[in-house]
Amino acid sequence: MSRNLRGLSERKGLKESLFEEIVRAGAGDGRAGIESADAIREKYLIGRSSVLGVSSFYDFLKKEHRGKKVFICDGTACLTSGGNIRLKQELLKIYGEDEIGTVTCLGHCHSNNAFMQGGRTLVWDGSPLPVPEPESAGKAAVKIRTGTNAGKPALLNPPGDLKEYYGILRTFCSDISGAIGQIERSGLRGRGGAGFSFSAKKQASRSALGTRKYIICNADEGDPGAFSDKWLLEERPHSVLFGMMAAGMVTGADTGILYIRGEYPEAVTAVKNAVRELVSEKITSRNLWKCDKEFTFHVVEGAGAYICGEETSLINSLEGLRPEVRTRPPYPATYGLFGLPTLLSNVETFANIRYILTEGGEAYAALGTEKSPGTKLVSLDGAFNSPGLFEVRMGTPLREVFEDLGGGTRYPVKAFQIGGPLGGIVPSEMVDRLTLDFESFSANGFLLGHAGVVSVPEEFSISELLWHLFEFTSRESCGKCFPCRLGAKRGEELLAGAIREGRKIDRELFNDLLDTMQLGSLCALGGGLPLPVRNAMKYFPDEMSQMFY
Repeated sequence: MSRNLRGLSERKGLKESLFEEIVRAGAGDGRAGIESADAIREKYLIGRSSVLGVSSFYDFLKKEHRGKKVFICDGTACLTSGGNIRLKQELLKIYGEDEIGTVTCLGHCHSNNAFMQGGRTLVWDGSPLPVPEPESAGKAAVKIRTGTNAGKPALLNPPGDLKEYYGILRTFCSDISGAIGQIERSGLRGRGGAGFSFSAKKQASRSALGTRKYIICNADEGDPGAFSDKWLLEERPHSVLFGMMAAGMVTGADTGILYIRGEYPEAVTAVKNAVRELVSEKITSRNLWKCDKEFTFHVVEGAGAYICGEETSLINSLEGLRPEVRTRPPYPATYGLFGLPTLLSNVETFANIRYILTEGGEAYAALGTEKSPGTKLVSLDGAFNSPGLFEVRMGTPLREVFEDLGGGTRYPVKAFQIGGPLGGIVPSEMVDRLTLDFESFSANGFLLGHAGVVSVPEEFSISELLWHLFEFTSRESCGKCFPCRLGAKRGEELLAGAIREGRKIDRELFNDLLDTMQLGSLCALGGGLPLPVRNAMKYFPDEMSQMFY
């Protein structure tokens, strides 16, 4: 069935995107109603159930979303800081309970007090909110503080003149092998979490046979605690677009798609504006660069689904299917969008490519370690005296990042969750043992991931944090595999019973649950959750032991 729907969706292509059609139909009343579904069914020659099945998946299209006037961030950083609770209490002075909704994360972990209203991200500064005008009840989101220990940063510098910025592509259009060589010598690893070799993805896509090929930028990786993608898209969109064009040049792809979180409306606007600049300046034109193909961009706005940060789920979403995770192999590099070769990587990965091509692969590699080359953007939350986004050389001691760049924490912190909701929970006493690189984190039983840092205050319950992680996973699961779908829900129920009602959990059965999720889940959502849970049980035995028998 999926192959048939994929083929029907391909016939219409990106200009008449089935996914975007469903989103437009459902945005008004919370879901695509029967009449809208029938219109889409006739246009795309698919069943009504296929349309309703897709529309019911996304948060922004659900009935529960209807009638909401404001949406509070309920990400992990806002939870542990208590910012979302204080903000809701303030908003309840203006809105009714049924007018306030939540979103997974707004990428404002440096302030811990963000909400959405009227398609804009706003922040609360702690002062009483005025009765809102139609536009807003808060202040425009504040700029993110940035810094680096990398000398000449690879990611933070602004682009300057666009034709000059993109001009290096002219050189490499006649020397594709030279560009490939620089990328390979850089040792660039994916910055989305897994740290997979970018060169391996590039080569697989380049070698794959297909009538056409695609480049996809995964800008839907909304790990609570990480706001690096948001900053790059809003402040340095051309670094991302350049990287996608270069990737297209070396793989033979002529179409780039940016799938951006619906929770980042300002990022969607910034990228669309950047694409318009390129078109206006004819920078994507084959006549300007004398390359074989003109490169075109397509910007897609997500509809609220954390799982779409998983690459195969994202591709299914673009095709207008339910964004459930695919079994692999085949991998997207050979069987991706519409069944065609697709190089898919995340925002920060693409943003590194221009530095590599201008400064050389060896220079980029020298910024980091042998196995973790280059730099990494680190997001420090509002618990730090100097919260913000910092470009850090791989291999930098974690304590140096926290103290020299972040200025230390404003209050006592007992642990840091690093790498998103599925990242490890690092107790404060372990900070001095870690360096900022993939190997150090892995060797010590943690995960670098996106390098978003969420601080856990001394008074915040570790068991409450674990309940939040299980609840998050249960809510965001695509439902494709039962270890994630059922396992996350069962974990949520067990922890809720222990915390709220004082029930005891059978430790052996709980460990079996974690093993099943880790080994049996199709993707990292279910498979990654056991890591922070086991970290908590290992490093906080006094807090956790009271829940078990």
